[in-house]
Amino acid sequence: MNIILILNAGSSSIKFALYAADQDPSSGNLLCSGELSRLGHLAHFHATEKKQAAVADQDLPRVQDHDSAMEYLLQWVGEHYAHDTMIAAGHRVVHGGEHYVAPTLITDQVLDDLRRLIPLAPLHQPHQIAAILALQKLHPALTQIACFDTAFHHTNLPVATQFGLPRELTAAGIRRYGFHGLSYEYIASVLKDVLGEQLACGRIVVAHLGSGASMCAIRNGQSIASTMGLTALDGLLMSRRCGSIDPGVLLYLMQEKKMSADQISHLLYNGSGLLGVSGLSDDMKTLLASDDVRAAEAIDLFVYRIQRELGSLVAALGGLDAFIFTAGIGEHAALIRQKVADSASWLGMEIDPQINRALDRHQAAQRAVCLSAQHAKVSTWMIPTDEDLMIAQHSKRLLTRLNLS
Repeated sequence: MNIILILNAGSSSIKFALYAADQDPSSGNLLCSGELSRLGHLAHFHATEKKQAAVADQDLPRVQDHDSAMEYLLQWVGEHYAHDTMIAAGHRVVHGGEHYVAPTLITDQVLDDLRRLIPLAPLHQPHQIAAILALQKLHPALTQIACFDTAFHHTNLPVATQFGLPRELTAAGIRRYGFHGLSYEYIASVLKDVLGEQLACGRIVVAHLGSGASMCAIRNGQSIASTMGLTALDGLLMSRRCGSIDPGVLLYLMQEKKMSADQISHLLYNGSGLLGVSGLSDDMKTLLASDDVRAAEAIDLFVYRIQRELGSLVAALGGLDAFIFTAGIGEHAALIRQKVADSASWLGMEIDPQINRALDRHQAAQRAVCLSAQHAKVSTWMIPTDEDLMIAQHSKRLLTRLNLS
């Protein structure tokens, strides 16, 4: 059997999945998924088969970085799938810039282009490049494919992507790109099956609420507008990222507080968001369980920013037919879903409290669930996202188109 390795590399972890590639990958073709976590400390390896039985759960004292993590992962895959052939690796790459709007074979030129985009995605891009390079060393003949989080948003009109800056800066690529595109693309791909054909073509807002959070306006299955911009800092409050901020704040920090660019970057990417506002934690589950007033203030600001951005996206769409929660917080935090729905009652959004609470109690996040109250004007759903599957499908199709499978 031919298999495709899917990789999502972060600063201290590498998430992976293996899909059967003999047919177009689907959720039923998932063989295994897992994560190498805590890289740089006492690394840990966890893997499950078909999202059910754990087949590995152990610390790895000798694994310290992306190179050793990739070496261990390939060795483990080779042992556990000895009779299968790995034909490709598909990577989640956060920023594709203006030119990469579709899955792409990774070449030296592509890598050079991705390196130039590191300043626009400093939390993600360097580590995804590191995983690509590590795999090149260990398996130089393996086909590697980049799938971009920015690609889904290339359908945005120029008016939705342009800043109010001089034209020469816009021409140089300083514009809104949008992110979490693989997640939104997956949601868009299942809308007809979940919502029905008519509603799926309507005016939809998807809220990808996780440690990184954003929202996307979708019409006819295409991205119309997104809350994120040139980088993944813009828009909603996130676990450690600030979200939208007055540019004058940055000027003030430089001029009055004498902060350097590196200090400001660290503040905006790592010291703000839920962590900065609460002073307690960047984890929504921890904040929801806390009785500290600062935790409540951080949660309220998180919901308020969703409310504000939702109004903007509804304006871009000219109305709202459906709202979808997805990603870690969206799939597992009933109180956040309830607060968001309550704040959007003016739009006709109303969810059934019992269905909403039961969703978390039963951990039923493996399937789509309608949350709408009986007479609600806006159809509200929780749909689990699956970025790995999206990457696997893109990789398989590109391999087939290029006669490489």
